[in-house]
Amino acid sequence: MEYRKLGKSDLNVSAICLGTMTFGDQNTEAEGHAQLDYALAQGINFIDTAEMYPVPPKAETFTRTESIIGTWLKHQPRDKIILASKVAGGNRKLDWIRGGPDAVDRANVRTAIEGSLKRLQTDYLDLYQIHWPERNVPIFGQYQFDPSKETKAWVSIHNQLETLAELVKEGKVRYIGVSNEQPWGVMEFLRIAEQYDLPRIASIQNSYSLLNRGFEFGMTEIVYREQVSLLPYSPLAFGHLTGKYIDDPQAKGRVTLFPGYAQRYTKPNVIPASAAYAELARKHGLSPAELALSFVYHRWFVTSTIIGATSLVQLEENMSAWHKPLSEDILQEIENIHLRYMNPAP
Repeated sequence: MEYRKLGKSDLNVSAICLGTMTFGDQNTEAEGHAQLDYALAQGINFIDTAEMYPVPPKAETFTRTESIIGTWLKHQPRDKIILASKVAGGNRKLDWIRGGPDAVDRANVRTAIEGSLKRLQTDYLDLYQIHWPERNVPIFGQYQFDPSKETKAWVSIHNQLETLAELVKEGKVRYIGVSNEQPWGVMEFLRIAEQYDLPRIASIQNSYSLLNRGFEFGMTEIVYREQVSLLPYSPLAFGHLTGKYIDDPQAKGRVTLFPGYAQRYTKPNVIPASAAYAELARKHGLSPAELALSFVYHRWFVTSTIIGATSLVQLEENMSAWHKPLSEDILQEIENIHLRYMNPAP
């Protein structure tokens, strides 16, 4: 396993991060523990979760993922594991989370961190992330900024950073990050942190895959020049890039288990693009999943790729792709497909 510096922090994270959003819904506690054990044995030291998990979010499952990790973590050497979680914010109508938080304000963040620490059975988080901006931004399948949706005031980034600074000072959080952010937000977090001597974001966790390379438009220059780490999620695009929905549209997976969820993947060119990448992979003796994962793993601007699985077999295949870097010829063929089907799932 390769280890890389997380932003400007002193954390060295594995190039693969274990995502856990299936724990507590698609995976039992025992299955979650088995995945954690396997990942640790393979050299993964980075685990990502969120108070909202498992996904899709539901009132009856909310917080289960953190609790499952907690019953495992208490038996592990805490200082050997880099643990990340996220605070849920407003604009999502998740009424079962703290009564439906309408802001990333001090009260909500402090309540959220105490709950996460208790469930995770730890005194601190290595990385604490704002799960999504509470301000009006195009996220989760939206792709156009709409000024007419500016209908509410939002807690300033300055105030958000002041609250996070309290958690850092108290030792409850080591470093902070953002998720599902946009270029303006990233630069504001960085500018305000520098201006007011507040904690600097170490990372950004955004969707990135063969079907969604929007991060390359502007964001890659930011993470390069500002030394912020990208932690891409959904590298397999909810299973579309495994090819299973090409072979069988009713194959068991997130798309068929949770109909109507993840509008990002309901757009017209998702299926033809997925089919083209699957054909390319098989032509070169790779599985579609190996092609998709290896592509993301080895991008120059990626620090650690978040992968998830519902079985150990899937997890083993996902990790094996690390050892199969793509040739220049394959990368050029990927670009040819990309130019035909550019970002079909933004």
